[in-house]
Amino acid sequence: MAELAAEEAVGKSDRIDVYLIVGGKYHNMDHPRLELLKLLAEQPRIKVRIGEDYSDIDTICDSDFIISYTVDVNPTADQTQRLSEAMKAGKKWFALHGTNSILAFMEDGRVNSPRDNEPFMEILGSQFLSHPPIIPYDVEVTEPEHPLVKGISGFTVNDDELYLSVFHGDNTVLMKTHWTGTTEAFMDADWNEDEPRPIMYLHPYGDGEVLYLTLGHSRGKYDMQPMIEEYPEPELGAWQNDEFYELLRRGIRWAMGEL
Repeated sequence: MAELAAEEAVGKSDRIDVYLIVGGKYHNMDHPRLELLKLLAEQPRIKVRIGEDYSDIDTICDSDFIISYTVDVNPTADQTQRLSEAMKAGKKWFALHGTNSILAFMEDGRVNSPRDNEPFMEILGSQFLSHPPIIPYDVEVTEPEHPLVKGISGFTVNDDELYLSVFHGDNTVLMKTHWTGTTEAFMDADWNEDEPRPIMYLHPYGDGEVLYLTLGHSRGKYDMQPMIEEYPEPELGAWQNDEFYELLRRGIRWAMGEL
């Protein structure tokens, strides 16, 4: 007991506790989990806890910041409320790729994105609705003097998912792309208005803030089971781009309060 009391008295010094959430459907979760852990390991002050969802909500809310790479992983109402309280109190959250997705597969084969947890999407600043077939697209910097993107030129991603979303609250868009057309695989199919499609943005929430980056698609041979036994061609999306890794490193430093 004396040793425990002494440890509590010492505290955590300058340690930064991070909770990394990686999990979900139809993506190769092993690849982003490994790559994000490598990047976090570059920061000697960081200690990481890992989960696949929001079930360890106490540890998540006690962390200094959150990083998430999920697809169709939705917190419960109670977990959403806890996340809301923690964010409003000043937490930072670096959210990647499909963190803002809720998926429902319809009888006709299309995918719906039900608005089942709008309070969660209000925390994140957006909800994924659909994406076109995987195609190359150009990413453009919109706030070139912001430290999260300063000095990064526009670049092309070859096989990433171009996210089309509905947005909530105030967002400062740091990177964007353009696309119009029809996403026939999704219920939300009509995207014919010519408007910017945010790729990276900052979203204030109470005293906290979310940095959202939609890039980072990853899919391997077995990741579409049981719908498809073997996926024909692995996809690594923006994980093939040096610019993406630079954005991830800066996002980590932003969450640490060092950028």
